[in-house]
Amino acid sequence: MRALGEFVTLVSGNTPSKDNPAYWGGATPWVSAKDMADFWIEDAEDHLTEEGVAVASRLVPAGTVLLLARGMTLHKRVPICRLAKASTFNQDVKAVLPKIGLSRRFLPYLLVGNHDRLHERVDSAGHGTGRLNTDALLSFPVLVPSAAEQEEIADIGEAIDGRLRLLRQTNATLEFIAQALFKSWFIDFDPVRAKAEGREPEGMDAATAALFPSEFEESKLGPIPKGWQPEKLGAICTNPRTQAKPNQIPVDTPYIGLEHMPRKSIALDSAGTAEGLESGKFWFERNDVLFGKLRPYFHKVGLAPYRGVCSTDILVLRPKTAEWLGFLAMHASAEALVSYAAQLSNGARMPRTSWHDVSGFDVILPSQDLAEAFNAMVSSMFERIYVNIGAARVLADTRDTLLPRLISGKLRLPEARERMGAALA
Repeated sequence: MRALGEFVTLVSGNTPSKDNPAYWGGATPWVSAKDMADFWIEDAEDHLTEEGVAVASRLVPAGTVLLLARGMTLHKRVPICRLAKASTFNQDVKAVLPKIGLSRRFLPYLLVGNHDRLHERVDSAGHGTGRLNTDALLSFPVLVPSAAEQEEIADIGEAIDGRLRLLRQTNATLEFIAQALFKSWFIDFDPVRAKAEGREPEGMDAATAALFPSEFEESKLGPIPKGWQPEKLGAICTNPRTQAKPNQIPVDTPYIGLEHMPRKSIALDSAGTAEGLESGKFWFERNDVLFGKLRPYFHKVGLAPYRGVCSTDILVLRPKTAEWLGFLAMHASAEALVSYAAQLSNGARMPRTSWHDVSGFDVILPSQDLAEAFNAMVSSMFERIYVNIGAARVLADTRDTLLPRLISGKLRLPEARERMGAALA
């Protein structure tokens, strides 16, 4: 084994002044810990202008490997990611650049395959923040195979990660379609406007079109489709707070914390287990909506694909009757409700929203028959998302099992290719 520092260079990022608006709001991603939930970083929450990039320490190209070197997340895992596009990054993140003799394609899998050993090197900085010291990284012992084997291992890793990426993109497309349909029907009232103008609503059969009124009426929320009701979100959902005591939860029960929830995606494709939990949680059921109430502007809202337990910093929203699931899920995950909850949240450093705030959001309720018709359309999309989440979990487990054994030489390439083929079939 040889030291990792013989094969890579570590580059630190920085933070341009947040007080200078000329640096922020541009087109170049600026990556921080909150963007490192998945292996591929498709984009970042924050972006720099050309002026901001000029004062950033480094702009690295697409495909570059980033590793989180400082943050609370490190106490649970070491985020190792690849960039989908050229990006900058902050001082808590290291770009890992290969030297001659190490394949750029192989590098991320060398690190992922050694994740558990890397995690053992995490210590604590000030205030208990997790830290991967630069010296600890550079001295980290690794086994690097021949150039030919590096490329073959990279082929296996990229085949699995390519499929994982495709599944996530498919889920994003399904959610986009569901949100677009929701907005057209229940926010912009496109079918009602069409009928009011003597046109047939687009993209639906006659039976569904007949469920929409053909005129508007005044309400306290302004003009709304005739017969629809101005209400609060709490009219169609509840907030069950079913307590789960840590010593009474089966250890293999799925656990979802805020760290498992992606931003601006209802697909909850990451989870832990109840093993090792030390504090009380809430039970949730399949098809419940999970709404992150801590720092709600992070926009963490998901649809539960199974039964499990969640952090008490997550609101469990459950439709009062099944036909309102689609309407509830789309409202809860829309920017309007998330922004509303963020504005009402309390606490300067750790702002939280509440059931009282979320349930008080204004909505315009259609007829129950129309809610049922909408739910029938989007529920099929939700089920496809659930199937894709299950497939992604199998692939990720396969990758995380194969790579450490491949990297350590305990598993030969022919057997690894066979197992990969079975997982991708």
